[in-house]
Amino acid sequence: MQTQETITTYHQYLTEVMRIEAEAIMRAMAQLDRQEVSKAVELLLTCEGKVVLLGVGKSGIVAHKIAATFASIGITAIHLHAADAMHGDLGIIHKNDVLLTISNSGETEEITALLPHVSLRQVPIIAIVGNIHSTLATHAYAVLDASISREACPLNLAPTTSTTVALAIGDALAMTIMQVKKVSAEDFAINHPAGKLGKRLALRVKNLMHSGENNPVLYAQASWKEIVDAIDQGKLGAVSIIDRERKLLGIITDGDLRRTMQRTPLDELEKLSASVIMTKQPIVAQPEMLAYTALQLMEKRSSQISVLPVVTSTGEAIGIIRIHDIIGKL
Repeated sequence: MQTQETITTYHQYLTEVMRIEAEAIMRAMAQLDRQEVSKAVELLLTCEGKVVLLGVGKSGIVAHKIAATFASIGITAIHLHAADAMHGDLGIIHKNDVLLTISNSGETEEITALLPHVSLRQVPIIAIVGNIHSTLATHAYAVLDASISREACPLNLAPTTSTTVALAIGDALAMTIMQVKKVSAEDFAINHPAGKLGKRLALRVKNLMHSGENNPVLYAQASWKEIVDAIDQGKLGAVSIIDRERKLLGIITDGDLRRTMQRTPLDELEKLSASVIMTKQPIVAQPEMLAYTALQLMEKRSSQISVLPVVTSTGEAIGIIRIHDIIGKL
């Protein structure tokens, strides 16, 4: 059984590593040269080919991740292993490409061996490097200073702080490109069609709403009995109230109907009509709206609502979407 002292010690070790890495990122942010950042961003923005990410060892793993991040925002990017490049994979690099290279020392043998061959192809290099006076840095068009004071490793050996800083700079580059290019949620969704994230970004109200025969509607003159029948028929817990041009006037949920009937004297029930019971000017969804956005409209309120009428840009009522329809898919 762990003692309280052991638990405290483990927590101290772990949080100390996080503190060292967090402080290293802050130092790296302060030491980045504005001109070099601008050169790197412009190079990536104007790249007519692809971005080739290069690294060795742990830096190679970071390069692989950054390549994936670039690809996710619509930038053609691949990871190239430096050792494989010298054995035929160098053909991946073409004249219109940009090479983004990661190396803490800037003297990694597999990378420096590639530099003359990259130069022959006239491919510009962006270097995320821990030594701005290294061989790699002197061959780079843009140099991003990723130098650190020490690794978070107790022996100051295992790549920890250096890889964290390199990854942070790579992510920052990608997110800067994303902002400058004004990548939208819809653009992002194109590259994320699967999984929970893909559904959240791609699934729209029109894909989940109940429409046609599955969406009974009534006019404002409808009686409470007709409302009950319509709600029972649609089994959506609500019915939309429309005018003669099918424009939405309001919505009646089974809760609206129940509360109105409870406060209405028995001898006046027959006088109840949809125009009296309905919620006028309700919150609505549009068919092209992201389902996730519609879910937020229903949930982020002081009192949660469970259904939204779906209307066109001209106000025509075309369906109903329920909170359970969305939750079941997202």
